[in-house]
Amino acid sequence: MSTLPTPRSFRSLRPLAIAAVIAAACGGDAPAAEGGASPLTVRPRTPEYVADVVRAFTHDTSAFTQGLQFVDGVLYEGTGEVGTSSIRRVNLETGEVQQRRDVPAPYFGEGIVVFGDALYQLTWKNGVAFVYDKQSFAPRREFKYDGEGWGLTSDGTQLFMSDGSATIRVLDPQTFGVLRTIAVNENGSPVRNLNELEWVKGELWANVWTTDRIARIDPQSGAVVGWINLTGLLPASLRHGNEDVLNGIAYDAATDRIFVTGKRWARLFEITLRRTN
Repeated sequence: MSTLPTPRSFRSLRPLAIAAVIAAACGGDAPAAEGGASPLTVRPRTPEYVADVVRAFTHDTSAFTQGLQFVDGVLYEGTGEVGTSSIRRVNLETGEVQQRRDVPAPYFGEGIVVFGDALYQLTWKNGVAFVYDKQSFAPRREFKYDGEGWGLTSDGTQLFMSDGSATIRVLDPQTFGVLRTIAVNENGSPVRNLNELEWVKGELWANVWTTDRIARIDPQSGAVVGWINLTGLLPASLRHGNEDVLNGIAYDAATDRIFVTGKRWARLFEITLRRTN
């Protein structure tokens, strides 16, 4: 319910502004300003989507999922936590881990991306990105970077990296140098805690840490052009702790399929989206 200003606060308002506040509180229309412009700026409502489940697949409940990608019919997954971090090739149909390379302590594995014939993996606070051969998982090289590493994806020519803030870095795959940054916002307000990333039909999709929501981001402006609300996709009764949140997006461009999962989730879901507003 809207409330009216106190008498004291009214003194500082011009008549037109007073009328606008009263109209808003009473559910009416605000008067037009001179020249026909409205004195109140109405921000457009960001489109919201929910998911319809196409299929549910088995997922390893020991996997603290940090990155997920589906390329050329193969599902790749990166997992985190010190001592249990890994990169994996996973059988989508069965959930079986077909190939795995563990990341030794003290490294905490984060987001992954397949780029060409290589697989890149970030680390959380170690400031190191590992590059592996995509087929054998043999180490190739390492890159250093400043700050934390969270999510990683690619549009096929450059890399995109999140660090838990509202800023996404655009990186050169050959040098890991920062080409530019993207300030992610919704109607001008920063959207923080950006985590796992995925490139989907020209948009950047980002899990928002501690939530079951995915932001759909315009990679040029940084504006959030849609929200995907996956609350309830995996019931609370099937989660084992506060960190068992959504954190894994994979898009199969060949068949236009979307997959999502979370940290230690027992299921990986293929979904379609339905707009709700």
